[in-house]
Amino acid sequence: MQKYECSVCGYVYDPAAGDPENGIAAGTAFEALPAGWTCPVCGATKDQFSPIG
Repeated sequence: MQKYECSVCGYVYDPAAGDPENGIAAGTAFEALPAGWTCPVCGATKDQFSPIG
């Protein structure tokens, strides 16, 4: 699955790891994240992420 990087702080969302601290299970694709999900580091919105790799 595709990883996405926050253009504000550089945090990388890795679908293999998810975001368990915010209730996102491992294996959750970036596209499947809730609309209100934000970067766990800086609070940037999903539209401020870009695919990497």
